[in-house]
Amino acid sequence: MVRIEAANEVTEELYEALARLLPQLNATLPVPSIERIEAILADTAATLLVARDGDRIVGTATVISYATPFWLKARLDEVVVDSSVRGKGVGEALVSACIEVAREKGAEIVELQSGRGPAREVANRLYRRMGFEPRDTNVYRLKL
Repeated sequence: MVRIEAANEVTEELYEALARLLPQLNATLPVPSIERIEAILADTAATLLVARDGDRIVGTATVISYATPFWLKARLDEVVVDSSVRGKGVGEALVSACIEVAREKGAEIVELQSGRGPAREVANRLYRRMGFEPRDTNVYRLKL
């Protein structure tokens, strides 16, 4: 049975799990440094969740909470489940835990962004099934 918990310290296990999992989401990005992971864990606006199957970390997601003039929002980022356990409810458990973290932090809206295409079809079906609605919007990015 999968267990979801918040990471509260950078361990070798956490670092190795992120190094294995994050490239499954986006192979073009570098694995975050230990310092970057420490900064995430120290940030009160961010919660890094891990999914465990037994003693092994098999998924991760980050919940970021923030306020705008209209809403208290939470954004889910880097939601990824190890390819070896996909289709076994890990993603749903992880996203449900993210939503609960967002509720606990007072969020009124939870948003996420997911890629398109065959590699993301299952994830996009999951998000819709869990009540997320696609928005008709453009996503813009400026790298600094």
